[in-house]
Amino acid sequence: MSKQRRRRAPRRPEVNPLDEWVPKTKLGRLVKEGHINNLEEILHNNYRIREPEIVDALFPELRQEVVDVSMVQRQSDSGQQKSFRLTVIIGNGEGVLGIGIGKATEFVPAVRAAEARAKLNITMFRRGCGSWECRCHDPHSIPFEVDGVCGSVRVTLRPAPKGTGLVTADVGKIVLRIAGLRDVWSITKGRSRTSSNFAKAFVNALTKTYRMLPPQEWALSGVTE
Repeated sequence: MSKQRRRRAPRRPEVNPLDEWVPKTKLGRLVKEGHINNLEEILHNNYRIREPEIVDALFPELRQEVVDVSMVQRQSDSGQQKSFRLTVIIGNGEGVLGIGIGKATEFVPAVRAAEARAKLNITMFRRGCGSWECRCHDPHSIPFEVDGVCGSVRVTLRPAPKGTGLVTADVGKIVLRIAGLRDVWSITKGRSRTSSNFAKAFVNALTKTYRMLPPQEWALSGVTE
């Protein structure tokens, strides 16, 4: 008896999820219609990102990495319920960074929840070379010294010359690598074993490079104390 060959089902054409996206907010409609094309304009107008698809439309090639994985338990009438608690960092390596925490009973949904939360918390930072030992014009470090705080963790980031590398713990290296930085000195204090707070302190420090003006731009902006 000859075996009957099974016919392969035709491949379905790949559909871009953004094509089927129906914005629910004013900012989402502005992004989909092409009126806003960058994150800096969103931050300048004090818009709040409430849909992850907005970030997908602006930055289609974001990188992500899991910083911390932990199991949490909750007591209920039916017994103890376990779930995953993940911290995810996203960035494009060119001045865009976000962090988010997600929970779910399974690993993959927890990653997706943390990624969506990180997209809602996305922000910008500045890269540069603020080291007096280097004085180059390549954006391999940060422009000036900044401090970051989250909980009991306090972080101080200082610009370093080329070839120094990322002088920090593993969690800090992940955050700085996703941010696109190659040479940074760091000083940490507090309970840095709490990986999620440790990563948040690094993100908090990097965002201050965007909110604070370096001395050259401060003088050119004409702002007085």
